Amino acid sequence: MGNLCALLKPNHHEQSPSSSKKLRSTSRREKKKLDDASIREQAIAAALLYKQHQQNLQFDRSSSLRYPNGASKRNNGSNSLPRSSSSRARSLTDPLLQPHQLLNQGVKVDDLETNHFVLVHGGGFGAWCWYKTIALLEESGYKVAAIDLAGSGVHSFDTNNITSLSQYVKPLTDFLEKLPESQKVILVGHDFGGACISYAMELFPHKISKAVFIAAAMPTNGQSTLDIISKQAGSNDLMPQAQIFLYANGNDRPPTAFDLDKSLLRDLLFNQSPAKDVALASVSMRSVPFAPVLEKLSLSATKYGTVRRFYIKTLEDNAIPTSLQENMINAGPPEKFFHLKGADHSPFFSKPQALHKLLVEISTIL
Repeated sequence: MGNLCALLKPNHHEQSPSSSKKLRSTSRREKKKLDDASIREQAIAAALLYKQHQQNLQFDRSSSLRYPNGASKRNNGSNSLPRSSSSRARSLTDPLLQPHQLLNQGVKVDDLETNHFVLVHGGGFGAWCWYKTIALLEESGYKVAAIDLAGSGVHSFDTNNITSLSQYVKPLTDFLEKLPESQKVILVGHDFGGACISYAMELFPHKISKAVFIAAAMPTNGQSTLDIISKQAGSNDLMPQAQIFLYANGNDRPPTAFDLDKSLLRDLLFNQSPAKDVALASVSMRSVPFAPVLEKLSLSATKYGTVRRFYIKTLEDNAIPTSLQENMINAGPPEKFFHLKGADHSPFFSKPQALHKLLVEISTIL
C-alpha cells in the first residue's frame, strides 16, 4: 500500500523560490488530506487486527472484537501504518470529533446509570462491523462488548443448522445471564439484531437499562421479522434481487439460510460507506439463518415493555427504507427517535462519528 508519510519527506536539493513555494503549497494540501483521513487509519488498523485475530482464534466460542488501547493514536515514527484516502467527502453530519471533545462537554461516564454498551450485529454481519464504534466508545471511557451471534462472525456454528431464534441469540443470552445482577447494560441492535435484542429484553429486562435500535427490526408482540419486511414489498427491488436462498435440506424443503449477492452489497447496504469497509464486509459477511427470521416474538408489557427504547433512523437506507422505519416507530413508539442524515444501512461505516455522538447522548438521558 505504500507509506504516504513519504509524501512529506523533505527534499534536500536546492530549489528555486517558485519551486519552494509550490512544495510548501503541496505539503499543506497533503497535510490536510492526512488530517481528514485519520479515521481511515483506524479502519485499516482495526481491519488488520481483526483478520489476525481470525487467523489465531480457536473456533470454540463466540468472541468480541476489542480495539487495543491507543491503536488509533497517530504514530509519527517511520513504521506507522500508511494512511488511506477516500473519494467520499466528509459530510457535516459526520464531523470529525475526537472522543475527548465529547467528554469535555460534560459527559461523566462514571456517573451514568451504566457505561456498558453491548453491540449486536445484523443479519450476515458480525462483531467485526462495530470496530469503529468500539474504538470511539472505549476511548471515551465506556465499556464495550460486541457479540457474535450463532453462525456469525468468528462463531463456528453452521448457519444452515440454526432452527430457532433462541439458538441464534444464545451467545447474547449467555452473556446477559452471566452478567451480575447489580449490573445493567445498554443494548444496541442493528438490522435483524433489533429482533434479537427484543428477544433478550423479554428475558432480562432487569439487566437492560436502555435498548437502541439502529436501522433495525423493532417488532411488536406476535410479529416476526418477516412480517415487518413484508410490509415494504414493492418499495425496494434491491433486497429480493440480492437474496440467494440456500437449501441445505434439499430443494423440496424450506430454505435454511440466505446469502446476499456480493455484487449488490454496495448498493443495498453500503451506498454511503468507504470502499475499504465495503471490501471488509464482502470478505467477512456470512449467511443469514432463515428460521429465526420467520419466528414470531412473544413480547410482554411487564418485561419487554419496561425497557426504555430508542430508535436511530438512517435516512439514506436502501435495505430498510425510512418509510418502513417510520412504520415500526409508529407501531411501537420508542421513548425517542433520532435521525442520521447521510447514513446508509450501515452507519457504523458511513457515519461513525455521528453515530457515536448519538450513542453517547442516549447514554446520558435520565
